[in-house]
Amino acid sequence: MGAFFSVASTKSGKREWNGVSPNETCKRQRMSPTVDEESPRLIPNLPDELSLQIIARLPRICYLNVRMVSKKWKSTTMSLELYKLRKELGTTEEWLYLLIKDGENNLLWHALDPRSKIWQRVPNMPNFADEEEPRKGSSRLWMWNMVEGIRIAEVIRGFLGRKDAFDEMPYCGCAIGAVDGCLYVLGGFSKASTMRCVWRFDPIQSTWSKVSPMSTGRAYSKTGILNNKLYVVGGVSQGQAGLVPLQSAEVFDPSTDTWSHVPSMPFSRAQVLPSAFLADMLKPIATGLTSYMGRLCVPQSLYSWPFFVDVGGEIYDPDTDSWIEMPAGMGEGWPARQAGTKLSVVVDGELYAFDPSNSMDSGRIKVYDQGEDAWKVVIGKVPIYDSADSESPYLLAGFHGKLHVITKDANHDIAVLQAGLRNNLGSSPSLSTLSQSTLHESPELASESDAAVVWRVVACRDFGRAELVSCQVIDI
Repeated sequence: MGAFFSVASTKSGKREWNGVSPNETCKRQRMSPTVDEESPRLIPNLPDELSLQIIARLPRICYLNVRMVSKKWKSTTMSLELYKLRKELGTTEEWLYLLIKDGENNLLWHALDPRSKIWQRVPNMPNFADEEEPRKGSSRLWMWNMVEGIRIAEVIRGFLGRKDAFDEMPYCGCAIGAVDGCLYVLGGFSKASTMRCVWRFDPIQSTWSKVSPMSTGRAYSKTGILNNKLYVVGGVSQGQAGLVPLQSAEVFDPSTDTWSHVPSMPFSRAQVLPSAFLADMLKPIATGLTSYMGRLCVPQSLYSWPFFVDVGGEIYDPDTDSWIEMPAGMGEGWPARQAGTKLSVVVDGELYAFDPSNSMDSGRIKVYDQGEDAWKVVIGKVPIYDSADSESPYLLAGFHGKLHVITKDANHDIAVLQAGLRNNLGSSPSLSTLSQSTLHESPELASESDAAVVWRVVACRDFGRAELVSCQVIDI
């Protein structure tokens, strides 16, 4: 195979410049096992069925070079048949897709292959302005009305006083999801309007395409996956007086490209406020969403600038197509980060959440104990670099059966840290004391023998002034 790839990548023009006569060159080409564009087989002298078995066992990162062998190889590495076979063989790979915002407020995607530690730039999301028309009048006036309606820290931060902020960053406030091997970007703002549109990125074809839009324009909504369907809940939409929180939810079926109605979140805890004044002042919003135990867990808060008041949450059961109140311990103890957002991830069936504690340069990881309806600390200190100016100083992800924290290190490089937990629900373990300089210099770090956590730097890259926005894991 190595000789085959080497010969296939050699250009005939180079052989001619080495002093070989044209006739001799033609003779060698006839005898050489190079790949002809018209060849009926992927690999000469091998049936295509066997060749496909070989290709399916190659690491996916190799496909970038393999597809340059010939048109047939390119079409094969981009075929659904190949990836179906990879799934049957158990050779699929989990890649991390990271959304960042650069210094010019551009949203950019990068893909990381954790095994090779190679980053790839994902094609830019399409520019669009073809759904809702922007509101008449200046963006500055609209933004003032928006802030009066409901002030959301992530929206107004960095945008006050900038006339065309939303024009420069059309996907501000978009939601991110991944289902059926594809990445989805939903809603957000464009020209000061909340959008209904949904874009899908296919990693196999490396292309963006537009799918059926949501029924409601949303920004800052939450997403989750159940039964290979993409659920979208909450968020905000524009009203006559500005932005208003949404209780509605809907579900997308990628196999049919259709959206279906889901019962709205009752926000039952918000309905029992002691006075009409509080009911008018405090707006209920969904502050997180995690698919856990076959249901959607949606922690909620009551919001009034600059305060967030936790009010538990609600759980959607697809079997009964209804919402129930979240267990008290789960809802009241769910850790919250900046602007009240609840950051969580499920790894190997366990629900983890990041607790930023009282310091910007540290935090804890908690796990939910369903039997006791309580959150328990499993990592007492997470090495988070002080990123007070960042809207998203850290992200959580789960792949390769491990919990991962994405953050910036002491050199301001984005680092993907893997936490190896030796026990899940025992006594609260402690994290070894790790300096940021040590994190950056060593690819693998082990705590003391009696500690419960081993941290490993999976990958690290300098993205300049970029800030973290979101991440998803895709297994294909």
